[in-house]
Amino acid sequence: MAKPAVNDLLDAGVHFGHLTRKWNPNMAPYIYMERNGIHIINLYKTAAKIEETSAALKKIASSGRKILFVATKKQAKDIVAEKANNINMPYITERWPGGMLTNFVTIRKAVKKMGAIDRMKKDGTFETLSKKERLQVDRLRAKLEKNLGSIVEMTRLPGALFIVDTTREHIAVKEAQKLNIPIFAMVDTNSDPREVDFVIPSNDDASKSIDKILSLVTEAIADGLKERKSEKEGTSEQDAENMEAAAIKDAAKDQIEAVAEDSTGTDDSAEEATEENKA
Repeated sequence: MAKPAVNDLLDAGVHFGHLTRKWNPNMAPYIYMERNGIHIINLYKTAAKIEETSAALKKIASSGRKILFVATKKQAKDIVAEKANNINMPYITERWPGGMLTNFVTIRKAVKKMGAIDRMKKDGTFETLSKKERLQVDRLRAKLEKNLGSIVEMTRLPGALFIVDTTREHIAVKEAQKLNIPIFAMVDTNSDPREVDFVIPSNDDASKSIDKILSLVTEAIADGLKERKSEKEGTSEQDAENMEAAAIKDAAKDQIEAVAEDSTGTDDSAEEATEENKA
């Protein structure tokens, strides 16, 4: 996991905050100065927070839990979709479905409906519908895919949320808070850091800044996934060795028992022969 370089963050424009009149006073600890009516974020603090955030995300990924990425603003959508896809993590880049977390059972039903439509198309049932019905089903499938397509594989609540712009994604923030799901986020100078468990003070409006931060955190998550894979492979190898040792032990035990039976049989035969000689 590479450490964030302040110069790289500077080149990406991570330090540019909002107009001073739009600031949230709770972001004061992360602000370096004011320049031309704009707040400038302290990138040394940003770098430290990226390290802290990356370590925590890596740990969650290595535990096997999913991290749900949330970013519906235009300049973040494509970046988040690409980065999350690269590490096989779910994401929401269209409108946040109300109850996505707090009413997860209902959301899962909608996902299952997508699966049912797909099965209809595979087994030929879809072709038995009228043209109008097929059109309605296709529209429903497209709508579900647009809103929920990236979370199809998410069978349980995520282990964490990573949000770009908590002010815009306030509904997602509230739902995660209600369920005590850890929130990681890019937080600009106009947002409230108190709503977030792991704050990355940064410019959440510029695509270059978003890309830089997402690249760093997803790299950490990828490292966590590699660790988990290595541990599972190591466990599998150990299990195989244990099974092999147990098989050898059982085989040896069978051989000992067989030898013991042969010995008993030989002794019995000798005893019988002795008795015959006596007779």
